[in-house]
Amino acid sequence: MIDEEMTVADMKPAPAQPAGLAAVSRAVVATAADLISNVQRVVVGEENVRTARDNAWDAMLADRARNQARADLIREVAALVARRAPRGRKMTKTPQVVRG
Repeated sequence: MIDEEMTVADMKPAPAQPAGLAAVSRAVVATAADLISNVQRVVVGEENVRTARDNAWDAMLADRARNQARADLIREVAALVARRAPRGRKMTKTPQVVRG
């Protein structure tokens, strides 16, 4: 067996590959995204274009609203549970079965 050392200089660069389907797909998607972005700017105006910051702010406000609604519901359920049953009504452990 011959023991040879390879150096960086011995390595040949890979031949240039023609653009594959993946590269073409990426180019099409990038072009479509640019087109949609430009159309949005024209339709809604530059000042009304949504940004990641706008989306994050709206998501934070929605989380706060959900948390507030959940807290309100918990508070109302606790108030209902805390109320006593009316005095004229007899509370039993098991429901009475009426046989006819």
